[in-house]
Amino acid sequence: MSTSQHPPHPAAEAPSADDDLTHFGYRSVPRAEKAGMVRQVFDSVADKYDLMNDLMSGGIHRIWKAALIDWLSPRPGQHLIDVAGGTGDIAFRFLERAAKVGGEGAKSFPARVTVCDINAEMLRVGRRRAADRGHLSGLTWTCGDAQFLPFPDGTFDAYTIAFGLRNVTDPQLALNDAFRALKPGGRYMCLEFSHVVVPVFDRIYDAYSFTVLPGLGQMVAGDRAAYEYLAESIRQFPPQDELAAMMRKAGFENVKYRNLSGGIAAIHSGWKL
Repeated sequence: MSTSQHPPHPAAEAPSADDDLTHFGYRSVPRAEKAGMVRQVFDSVADKYDLMNDLMSGGIHRIWKAALIDWLSPRPGQHLIDVAGGTGDIAFRFLERAAKVGGEGAKSFPARVTVCDINAEMLRVGRRRAADRGHLSGLTWTCGDAQFLPFPDGTFDAYTIAFGLRNVTDPQLALNDAFRALKPGGRYMCLEFSHVVVPVFDRIYDAYSFTVLPGLGQMVAGDRAAYEYLAESIRQFPPQDELAAMMRKAGFENVKYRNLSGGIAAIHSGWKL
């Protein structure tokens, strides 16, 4: 499976073997500091989060999110936890699809979503968007860490995380805790920028990510560094098969993934059986 052919960044070093270090983009940083550094990035872009995703994906992230919901197939009565979903994009889609599928019967057995995000600014944006869209019930907003969710074992029917796992300090810890928080029979789904699998297209996408995107970030959002980090964080994220193996290590079964737009993004699915 082909991966990005972007030439090594001058600072692109593998994370140190020292257990106290992890990567922040292409830099090795103390593990204890990464969450705060990521929080600064998203504090900076929270009010322009949709615009950020438009720049990162060329606007196609909306189609990818629809594909995630299609594969998840929400139903009335389900309780979803959407992690790193502060602006509510996945939560709103889930509630709307469950209500549509259930028809009038869904009113007596409505779906619920708990949105959990480590970033309070993102949650603020989500609450405002929920009010604007008329989502006044069925939503709970919680500030929490994906690695240590503040919920009991076996709470949720489904777990989604869209464009958030790569920003977690230890993705394996987040996967382990996702498994813990799901009910038996629960489903885990991750939508994330991934590794392009189409020859030549991977080099075009690299050129866009490392030259055009930071410039757009500076021009539109006034923050070039945040967009440089976001591009680097994609390249540091595990390839599709490696992430699938990490999910199996956490305990998930029937693990599958689907590449989107040639591997620019991928959806991973697994079950707690």
